[in-house]
Amino acid sequence: MENERIKVLIGDDSASNGVKVAAKLRESGITAYTRRKNSRAILDSILNDNPDVVMVDLTLPDADALMIMKQVKEAFVSPPAFIVVSDVRNSFIERQVMENGASYFLSTPYDLETISYIVKSVCRKPIPLNCADTEIMVTDVIQKLGIPAHIKGYHYLRTAIISAIEDSHLMECITKQLYPCVAKKYDTTSSRVERAIRHAIEIAWDRGNSEIINSFFGYTIDSYRGRPTNSEFIALVTDKIRLKLKNASMSN
Repeated sequence: MENERIKVLIGDDSASNGVKVAAKLRESGITAYTRRKNSRAILDSILNDNPDVVMVDLTLPDADALMIMKQVKEAFVSPPAFIVVSDVRNSFIERQVMENGASYFLSTPYDLETISYIVKSVCRKPIPLNCADTEIMVTDVIQKLGIPAHIKGYHYLRTAIISAIEDSHLMECITKQLYPCVAKKYDTTSSRVERAIRHAIEIAWDRGNSEIINSFFGYTIDSYRGRPTNSEFIALVTDKIRLKLKNASMSN
């Protein structure tokens, strides 16, 4: 039903970007519409259309995303989730954006295929259980742990976790079973998959939110050694999501 769908406002009506993003979201069953890259037009749409998620550039011709988020926060008891897009990859700017209320900081260029997953993971609206639950949960977890969506390791890691959830035997030997499974899907090699996943985990450990990481991994990782191995990371995330899916199915 239409009122159960996620509604996304895209603050960019250009054919080269905003229209393409909206079309990709509609393919995933999400209601998406565009508005001019103008703070007044975006604010009016948020107030009148009440979207669940707003996707907006960090800098606009007449304002910036921080100003829009501030005004929306003052006007709403439950404001929409914000995905802030920027062509500047800077940890300080990203931190400022997140501290000012954004749910996700998206660096360009980004993979258009990831947009629906990002939207679903940040949306505060309850999403009915469906066949995409596993992908949504995996995407939500690895994004919260601080793995950026624009790197190859993000995609390899997500596919590896989803594959391990679907077939637990793949975890019996990740080098000979899981990595080749992921490599085949991306037409690459097992060694490249392993390196890219290791790099993604390193980024999360170096730049991610330490509180979220500690709350997620707790004391399951050797504090002297620090970062978990690929197999430790994948195994723990896989087990936690399997449990979530089991609880969700039992509650239905």
